[in-house]
Amino acid sequence: MAMRHVVHEVRLRNGAKGLLIHIPNASVMTFDVNFRAGEYLVEESKWEVPHLMEHVLLGANELIPRARDFQAELEKNGAYSNASTGVYDITYETECADFEWDRVLGLLLVAITKPLFLDEEYQAEYGNVQEEMAARSNNHFRRLSLEMRQSLGLIAKTDNERLELMENVTVDDVREHYKKTHYTHNMRFVIAGNLTTSRRETVTQLLESIDLPKTGKRFALPVERPRKLPRPVYVPNDTVENLYFYIDTFMSRRLSDAETDALNLVNTMLTETLYSKILGTAREQGLVYGMNSGLSYTRDASNWWFGAQVSDKNASKLLDITVEELGKVLAGDIDEADIEATKQYALGRFQRSAQTVGGTASGYAGRYFFDGIIDNYYQVPERIKAVTKERIVEVANAMFAENLWGFGVLGNCGEVFVHELQDQLAPLWNGSVIKAVKVASHERAV
Repeated sequence: MAMRHVVHEVRLRNGAKGLLIHIPNASVMTFDVNFRAGEYLVEESKWEVPHLMEHVLLGANELIPRARDFQAELEKNGAYSNASTGVYDITYETECADFEWDRVLGLLLVAITKPLFLDEEYQAEYGNVQEEMAARSNNHFRRLSLEMRQSLGLIAKTDNERLELMENVTVDDVREHYKKTHYTHNMRFVIAGNLTTSRRETVTQLLESIDLPKTGKRFALPVERPRKLPRPVYVPNDTVENLYFYIDTFMSRRLSDAETDALNLVNTMLTETLYSKILGTAREQGLVYGMNSGLSYTRDASNWWFGAQVSDKNASKLLDITVEELGKVLAGDIDEADIEATKQYALGRFQRSAQTVGGTASGYAGRYFFDGIIDNYYQVPERIKAVTKERIVEVANAMFAENLWGFGVLGNCGEVFVHELQDQLAPLWNGSVIKAVKVASHERAV
């Protein structure tokens, strides 16, 4: 059960809009302020401008003209602050004790509306971002996933490419991007805590009075459609002992909420626990320590992906298990008891995340910032319970029906071996694995 709360959507006279989530008697309050200002909204050569801007913005401002002093003032009573840059947007976030919510919100709004973008602080953060990118470049899964996105025709930059592009960015570029993106019509927010009627009125007044331009429209998201990969992506790396692989399959539209619920459930059933169908079987055979999988979206497509780190000698066996278990799902060879057990797991996981102010806010923020949809958090348990075997089979097949997929490997195994691994996966898309599962199921029944 989610924390008891009431959601109010407010549309401000200045063009900004957002959600005020009242959680009676909450002891903390969270603030998420979002602008469409991410990496997709700059020219390719200036890719790192949004990221650098995000690093500098929560720093020196007209009220407190030194970054360290501002952070000390903001966090002096245990408050938390952070900012993140994505391909679409930038989000500034704080969390604080209830007793100082108005002070912290005031400081956050000053930072957003009155940044100084001092050259010396920009230079310091430039170095910090370089270190961040350098560290990320050693993440082999991340490197492979970005290479895959590029090959699939999706917009992406590897961390090494981003490091090179940083050389094109100046503090003036950051200032210009801020002016271009930080205006009220491009602003969304989610605020959660003990927002009584009087507090909601105060928050609304504060947000309506912010000193940002009030012209313009919300930035539109770019069109981004994946393409089928004619050959696997191979990223040679002779410094790693194991292989890193990704499997991507796409549908060229956004999944509905009901379809997402079903696919999330079967994804949990396959890989997310130590007793799941793929990961559990692989671990029993000593093939792999862990496996990643999940759903992701562009505005125009849905993606179901699987990834793992595995030794050369075990890679083929792991893919055999993956094909077999996915084939059972596609063929409808799923035990109802497994579905019910997975539902209980998902319900328990939801209840854990829903018992915090931050978890409740996050349950609304992602979707609201992306497409303005207000998910009913209270309905999540009922949506999980409503998933049927028929819906799981239907949406799983839809994810494979368009033959829109890709396979990638990072490691030191040679391109021939990578092609052999891809050949193992092909039956998932050509229909032969479903036929094989149905034959095996019939033989068991007989």
